[in-house]
Amino acid sequence: MSDFDRNYASPFGRTAGRADAAAVDAGLRAYMLKIYNYMTIGLAITGFAALGVYMLAVTGDASQAVQSASGASIALARGQYLTQFGYALFVSPLKWVFMLAPLVMVFAISFGINRLRPQTAQMLFWAFSALMGISLSSIFLVYTHSSIVRVFFITAASFGALSLYGYTTKRDMSGMGSFLIMGLFGVIIASLVNLFIASSALQFAVSVVGVLVFAGLTAWDTQRLKNDYIYGYGAAGGDIAERAAISGALSLYLNFINLFTLLLQLLGQRNQ
Repeated sequence: MSDFDRNYASPFGRTAGRADAAAVDAGLRAYMLKIYNYMTIGLAITGFAALGVYMLAVTGDASQAVQSASGASIALARGQYLTQFGYALFVSPLKWVFMLAPLVMVFAISFGINRLRPQTAQMLFWAFSALMGISLSSIFLVYTHSSIVRVFFITAASFGALSLYGYTTKRDMSGMGSFLIMGLFGVIIASLVNLFIASSALQFAVSVVGVLVFAGLTAWDTQRLKNDYIYGYGAAGGDIAERAAISGALSLYLNFINLFTLLLQLLGQRNQ
């Protein structure tokens, strides 16, 4: 499956032989599989957390619903009501804690990964995935469940194709990195601006551009992770390679989540 240059320079200053290339190829496969396994487990935790929180946040029994200031139950679409837990999570000021906590945690993991033990980094990644699920649970209130499932599978297929391209292509994509990062900052700034002006046109443009940016980042990150192993972590091994795998899984996980949420904004069907 791997497509790296089997004539790379070895640490001993000679061209790697067939046995060296086979060893690197096997190590690369195992390394990338570990990254995808971490990412998949993280996505599963996120999905179960989001669904579990949503189920606790809504009820079909008006008697169990939280009451508004006027004494009426707070109703949602399809005859559902917010529970006390749902009100605290989606309406009260506490919602900002759950919205910002994943952002704070991802920065903490990203900047502290090299100082953490692999087991600690793993647990933080699982905790971050759960927090992200709590933060994303509100999509079940906004979009129909069938459209969420449909967009998830569209995202999974797109992500798989893009990651496979980044893994197998012989084209050097390193030059795209700075361009994609600039695009990412542009998307973030435009999204923050749109929080204040609430423009549907700007939101649509941000979603389209964001999809393109994260599609490019998925392929670019995959090739970067592959090259990092071949020219660095493969020789290091041990805890260094393990931490690199967790960091790589985090990068691909974030690409997937952002691609999913942006496609949901474009293709998702809203609740009536």
